[in-house]
Amino acid sequence: MSYKFSTRAIHAGQPNDPETGAVAFPVYQTSTFAQEEPGVHKGFCYSRTDNPTRRALERNLAAVEEAEYGLAFASGLAAVNGVLNLLRSGDRVVASRDLYGGSYRIFTKLYAKFGVGFDFVDPTDAGAIERAFRPETKLLWLETPSNPLLTITDIAACAAFAKARGVRTVVDNTFATPVLQQPLKLGADIVVHSTTKYLNGHSDVIGGAILTDSKELYDELKYFQNAVGAVPGPQDCFLILRGIKTLGLRMERHGANAREIARRLAEDPRVAKVYYPGLPDHPQHELARRQMAGFGAIVSFELPGGLAAAKRFARSVKLWTLAESLGGVKSLLCHPPTMTHASVEPEVRRAAGISDGLIRLSVGLEDVEDLLADLDQALSKAPARRKETVKS
Repeated sequence: MSYKFSTRAIHAGQPNDPETGAVAFPVYQTSTFAQEEPGVHKGFCYSRTDNPTRRALERNLAAVEEAEYGLAFASGLAAVNGVLNLLRSGDRVVASRDLYGGSYRIFTKLYAKFGVGFDFVDPTDAGAIERAFRPETKLLWLETPSNPLLTITDIAACAAFAKARGVRTVVDNTFATPVLQQPLKLGADIVVHSTTKYLNGHSDVIGGAILTDSKELYDELKYFQNAVGAVPGPQDCFLILRGIKTLGLRMERHGANAREIARRLAEDPRVAKVYYPGLPDHPQHELARRQMAGFGAIVSFELPGGLAAAKRFARSVKLWTLAESLGGVKSLLCHPPTMTHASVEPEVRRAAGISDGLIRLSVGLEDVEDLLADLDQALSKAPARRKETVKS
């Protein structure tokens, strides 16, 4: 029987405990497992290789992403590294230029020194992608919605283009979550998540995941997962499993709050620009409507006063916590140029459209009127200016 999203989120991979009847899947807090004789065991030999709680999470992640196979990692960047392990010296990756700073850092500061090349392009420009492809290109790396400018990329079109050239498509689906977007259904080969964010949803664990429908890819990635060992502990897996159970409900409230906040900010003359795919004037609004089941809960906006205004705004908020990360029940505020994208060279940031006055909001589950009132009083600390036409 085929179950809908929330049913899979609650049940997949985690049956009631057959020995005790416990309805919460147990935390198998063990590093190793007894063997009946050398090489003969009950499916588990060492927790770096496999652990029952991690296996439950991996099966659950695969189910909610509607993938055949799932792998859990110790962080989102550990998952990114897991995918990059597929590459060899001389290979190249075409990637979105509007990209999470941690991904940019591991691309350009780690894998580049091993001889892997990276070409950063505007993924909304099909011509730019085509020009970037070379015979050595092995991966097309997309992030949609992107971090932090919420650019939407046509996954189906890009994946079809890459597949015709023998290139695998990777999609970072962290911002959208499986509730709003299923890249594998659109032709992607690999999906990456930071499970730290919405999947866990409570800002109390670090984790990552890779999903795929390919047995060949799964076997290779599973080998690297065990060989490198960047795996989550069982308690972390338990917490992420717990979070996924309410993901569907949380995304409804996250999205509703974000839509209202984006609408109000777009009308506020003290704000220069608003980036949110749910706004009708967002350049990829219609694509987002076709490709996603909702617009997500990240809202970015620019303050006209640059860095000074951003700092003044961040010091003035009361309910919004200035912090790294996103996707939790508590609303967070981030200044990408000095936080998530500080490792990106200033000229690269500016070329990608990340200004010093950019603020990224991770809209939580508080009462939206309280969140709006807090934004209003913080904006009042900055001088008003005439509204610009927004083309994010």
